[in-house]
Amino acid sequence: MRNYAPNSPEAAARIVALVLISDGNVCRSEVDTLRHLEVEEELGLARGAFARVVRDLCEDLLMGAHSTRCMTAHLDEPMLASLMGSITEHGLREKVLHLAGAAARADHHLADAETRVMNVAWSRWSPELAVVM
Repeated sequence: MRNYAPNSPEAAARIVALVLISDGNVCRSEVDTLRHLEVEEELGLARGAFARVVRDLCEDLLMGAHSTRCMTAHLDEPMLASLMGSITEHGLREKVLHLAGAAARADHHLADAETRVMNVAWSRWSPELAVVM
């Protein structure tokens, strides 16, 4: 998995991207929702950078899938907790939860994989956050 600086736009975008791809089906409504919410501007990314973060995440996950044939098999609780640990700023956590939650709800179906990622984020971040979703 690529290393991003803590609280960097890329680290935040990777968590949003993880929710986006976690169910194996990125639909148009999810992409349109993130575009409408101006995901790149909200997270401080350059234009087109969110797509690169999504691509890089998929590449990283595919590298771990060669032996298991499952792209997300190695994303266990400690790995997810580590990814969530890269975001420590309260305001950035709120943005990530808002964007990821909006993307997950955009297709009117909350998949188990999306719920799992969001639950890890909530369990790691909730003591200091107000209701965002």
